Amino acid sequence: MSGPGAAPPGYYPDPDGAPGMVRWWDGGGWSDVLTPAGPGVSTGRGETAHRPAPSPWQPAVPVRGHGRTPWVVGAVVTAVVVLVVAVVVGTTGRGTSNPSPTVVAVPTGPTFAPGTVQIVDEDAGIAYPYLGDGWYQYALGAPLETTSVQGQYFITQDTVPDGGEFIAQITSGPVAEGYGWSGAGSEQATIETLAESVRANYYPGPNEREVLRDEATTVDGAPAWVYEFVLSWDTAGYDATGERAALVVIDTGRAAPALLYLSIPNTHAELYGVIDRVIGAVDVL
Repeated sequence: MSGPGAAPPGYYPDPDGAPGMVRWWDGGGWSDVLTPAGPGVSTGRGETAHRPAPSPWQPAVPVRGHGRTPWVVGAVVTAVVVLVVAVVVGTTGRGTSNPSPTVVAVPTGPTFAPGTVQIVDEDAGIAYPYLGDGWYQYALGAPLETTSVQGQYFITQDTVPDGGEFIAQITSGPVAEGYGWSGAGSEQATIETLAESVRANYYPGPNEREVLRDEATTVDGAPAWVYEFVLSWDTAGYDATGERAALVVIDTGRAAPALLYLSIPNTHAELYGVIDRVIGAVDVL
């Protein structure tokens, strides 16, 4: 379609014609990120950002100041070279009702092989959906919390005050030692430790956390624990004022459980629905 014109913000079939894909319309322009149609991203409706009021909080383990880096501290610019180019929305058929073109920053990065539908993490023992155009293969170093990493991401802000980048990501890996794992039944203790590490190491502070889910579950029949939360902050230099994220620890029967980490900054709140969608589609290998 050439553009929904006066249509309200929401997901609509991709104006470039990608089969089964939808793109977010904010009322004046198209998002640069595609996502598959399905639960949480039904066409014609959107997600509302939830931003709790910030309150003082100091991270227990300050790392590189208080900025969030893409998961691993200090590995940002050496592992992947990201070129940022200005792209005019509408040059590929995405029309808007605004005669002035909207300019967005679109990062380039390592892409998945044609035909990829799942990201298979052999080390962690899980697989989950690849979300398509606009998501790049995560090729940075392993974070503190896992011994290796697989996944997908895209950059939402090129430079933040600590010198790194801010990203949306869905990544996985085997949980590293020292985070509370002692075998079956220790999923909750492990995820509590991981949640504190993630909050201290990868987000600006002070920040406030609102827990949305903290409960036992099963993932593809395997025991698991899901911890979903919203962080909010008021820190100069960040485009986002918060983020919705989830950690899922899955007992795959291996020596170390799998950790699935999903995070969407509120600058891209229209993608919040992919969190539940991905969690619900995880396969245990």
